Amino acid sequence: MSLGAVTRPEDRAVAAFREAFGTEPETLWQAPGRVNLIGEHTDYNDGFVLPCAIDRRTAVAWGPGEGGIEVFAADPAELDDFAPTLPIAHGGDWKDYVRGVAVELLEAGRRLSPARLAIAGDVPLGSGLSSSAAIEVSVALALTGGEVSGEDAALLCQRAENRFVGVASGIMDQLVSACAVEHHALMIDCRSLDRTPVPLPDGCTLLVIESGVRHANNDGGYNRRREECERAARHYGVAKLRDLDEAGLEARRAGLDHVAYRRARHVVTENARVLAAVDALATGDLAGMGRLMAASHASMRHDFEITVPEIDRIVEVGAAAIGARGGIRMTGGGFGGSVVALVPEEQVGAVRDAIRAACRTPAGEPVPVSVFAAASGAGQVPFTAPTL
Repeated sequence: MSLGAVTRPEDRAVAAFREAFGTEPETLWQAPGRVNLIGEHTDYNDGFVLPCAIDRRTAVAWGPGEGGIEVFAADPAELDDFAPTLPIAHGGDWKDYVRGVAVELLEAGRRLSPARLAIAGDVPLGSGLSSSAAIEVSVALALTGGEVSGEDAALLCQRAENRFVGVASGIMDQLVSACAVEHHALMIDCRSLDRTPVPLPDGCTLLVIESGVRHANNDGGYNRRREECERAARHYGVAKLRDLDEAGLEARRAGLDHVAYRRARHVVTENARVLAAVDALATGDLAGMGRLMAASHASMRHDFEITVPEIDRIVEVGAAAIGARGGIRMTGGGFGGSVVALVPEEQVGAVRDAIRAACRTPAGEPVPVSVFAAASGAGQVPFTAPTL
């Protein structure tokens, strides 16, 4: 039976393991992607974020190896292998997320045994839903047999993305992938790493709309935004922009270039929006949440300059269809990717129809509109044979 006939990532990973290595895996692991409800580019500024894990994930089937670490990716059906010792060279594209995790484990003093891994997932690639963190966290669990998990796994995987992949990302993606709570968003203080689960309101549906504009954090724009934020922090004499409030932002802006000022203004106001959003969700105030999401998108568009026309069009059409009963905004690192909406259940059809009628991908197709559920974080999956 071809892999194309298998749908669940866990089943695809097992089937891929059998196909690639001709034997059975011994353990199975998964880590979800995420969608960020509000709080963009605040994590590496030690600020606040409010993501939730989604019911799209990466699964990794593991078995013992014979010499090195062999890794088979079901999509795009490629095999990678490297020695389980330092130094480990770059392999490019998806391989660097796996190799980077191995490097960080070795540099932390952990011995890696020869292993075989098969990876499969259904987190859309390049859509701003953190397929990279899902790969990293699931691989870290598989290579360690779950001995590194939760916050420790997230920190290790963030280091892999920063130091090996070369993306200066914050902790949000890896931490929510590792530690999310089902049916909840997760408010994260990115300085202390304190986490507060926030239940999503009853009758509220999570929509994700893929723009079709491929998002890539390692193309330079993301890292430039971080450098601009660091420049602003130095000007204001603070360790991170988390330590700046709106009064200080305006009172001490003299001498700061306009670009860095606008980047700082986004971060400072976005942190305040996250804290207000926690209260709005906790009280079921979808109208208030919608206003905060609209302000967040406007700030990303004008102050942080990370939206693209296709994203802005989806938000415009979606906001008109939702009205005052929910919210919509770009989600993720920007420069493409996806849009997130919180919509009353009874409005889902109308919002989906309006967006699909008015918005197109760069290839001219209607944009995909998906209903997602807030999922739990990473962990081991009871081993079951796939349904073929």
